Amino acid sequence: MIGPATDSEAIDAAMATLDAFMTALNARDEAGVNRAFNFPHVRLASGTVTVWERAGDYRLDAFVARAGDGWRESRWDERRVIHAFAEKVHLAVQFSRWRADGTLIGRYPSVWVVTRQAGKWGVQARSSFAA
Repeated sequence: MIGPATDSEAIDAAMATLDAFMTALNARDEAGVNRAFNFPHVRLASGTVTVWERAGDYRLDAFVARAGDGWRESRWDERRVIHAFAEKVHLAVQFSRWRADGTLIGRYPSVWVVTRQAGKWGVQARSSFAA
């Protein structure tokens, strides 16, 4: 049986990684988004598996194209740790996408995996119901 998530250092690092990702995304900071990832980085959504092999491969223009009409920013609605160990944290999250006028585009439940590679924490994989 798997016990509760108890590795507080790993949890803190994973949450900080999610914060860094969202801050970079909303600032349209492509390099910052790439820094928030570990590679290869995997995304499973809309029936498609996408893999970015190395830092710099992830492009914000592709995200903006699928984010929804008038996307301005994204926000974390929920972040719950499923499992946490010294080198990896699984999280059940939900994020929302918003337009500049304050209207909601949508809310998307997801599972994210944050890993530590060579001392660096980064988002390694995401599975979501977002486009």
